[in-house]
Parts: sequence; C-alpha cells; structure tokens
Amino acid sequence: MTEPIAAAEDACVFCAIVAGQLEASIVHEDDIAVVFMDLNPVTPGHLLVVPRTHAVGLEDLDEATGAHVWTLGHRMARALRRSGLRCEGINVFLADGEAAFQEVFHLHLHVFPRYAGDGFTIDADWQERERALLDAEAAAVSAGLAAVDE
Repeated sequence: MTEPIAAAEDACVFCAIVAGQLEASIVHEDDIAVVFMDLNPVTPGHLLVVPRTHAVGLEDLDEATGAHVWTLGHRMARALRRSGLRCEGINVFLADGEAAFQEVFHLHLHVFPRYAGDGFTIDADWQERERALLDAEAAAVSAGLAAVDE
C-alpha cells in the first residue's frame, strides 16, 4: 500500500495543499497536521484533518501522528458544535482503502456536522452475529495484534 514518497507526493492533492501549492480554506495548522474545509462537503462545515506526512492509509502512518490526527478531529468536532453552523450531531469518518471508499490516497479524517434531513446515510445489511463467530473473529484480531506488536 505504501507508494514511493516522491512519486506519491508529486501526484497527491493533499500534499500540494499541505505545501501551500493549492488553495484551501485552512481552519488550523501545526507542525503535524492541517485542517481545511472539504471542497465537496456532505454538509456545510465539513472538515478534513490531514497529516503533513504523506501516508496512504493507517498502515503507513506512525501511531503518534495518528493520535494527533484523532485529537485534532475531536477538537474540530467541539469547534463545530460552537461554530454557529447547523450542527445537531457529528460524524467522524476515516476511509482506509478503496474498498472502504477512500478516494484521495493520503490519509485524512472527515469531521462533519449532521442534522435531521441532511441527506447523508450509512446503510448496510446489519445482522446480529452468533457468539461463536464473534469469538473466532476476536481471536483472529488478537492474533493480528500480536503480529503488530512483534
């Protein structure tokens, strides 16, 4: 999933925004991340929290930077609630990979206000899983965690 950094950054719209080469409506920036308005928002106030370091997905991002991105997401959610923009709720959303609907392959966290009738939906075939299946899946994830910690 990791691309050669120079090639990825040359073609990456978020790297260009972070570098100041493309226009963006910046809300916050620091040494680790930049927060700006989404050009194609779900609702007015839709923010993107983007690490300055090019990382395609979570696998490519160090945990400290990831934690900072989530901390900024939390702060931005609080800011949206105090902004005066219509905001009856908040969604925090990260798409990691094409199958998860990631469209820009530079990790980014969406933070956007929600309100009744805004038109955004999350739909799936929600079905309760049997305990034995959940236990097997938990064991598989635990084994994966052990591999991460090696």
